[in-house]
Amino acid sequence: MNSQQILTDIVILFAGVFIALMAVYYILKNDIQRFFNLKEVELNKESRAHLLPLRLQAHERLIIFTDRINPANLLVRLHQQGIGISTLQAGILNEVKSEYQHNITQQLYVDSVTWSVVRKLKDDTIGMINNAVSGLPADANGIELSKAILTHMASIDENPYDLTIELIKKDIQKMF
Repeated sequence: MNSQQILTDIVILFAGVFIALMAVYYILKNDIQRFFNLKEVELNKESRAHLLPLRLQAHERLIIFTDRINPANLLVRLHQQGIGISTLQAGILNEVKSEYQHNITQQLYVDSVTWSVVRKLKDDTIGMINNAVSGLPADANGIELSKAILTHMASIDENPYDLTIELIKKDIQKMF
């Protein structure tokens, strides 16, 4: 056997092995792809299983936040006999801002529209308190501020705090 014959046999052998490997690849290609897709689905399920409790907890905390900044609840918690208007205003604003800061990370786990509504509710609550104070005389007391806030809340057709809680509930229902 000469060297040219050996080289030809080696080339034919490699071509045959290459063609055989390509044939096996094309035959098994769908099975290999399905295997990797199943692995990806399995990883996504595990990720969702870990994320679901965090998302539910975030929604719970936002419902609590919404309830806690509701002026009716704030005034019951913060009002004291003989409290001055500026003291009550400062207490309310501090409470709203503190609650918001405590729950700010929950935006990671809720829909961006829901978070925007919660943030707007917080801003509107602060605005409502400041507007109520500016509409009262300088010598007004905490009871007059409370009455002004509750009168304003009663004049609103749909309670924004209840609407926000309903939106949060709908956001939860989207997960299931």
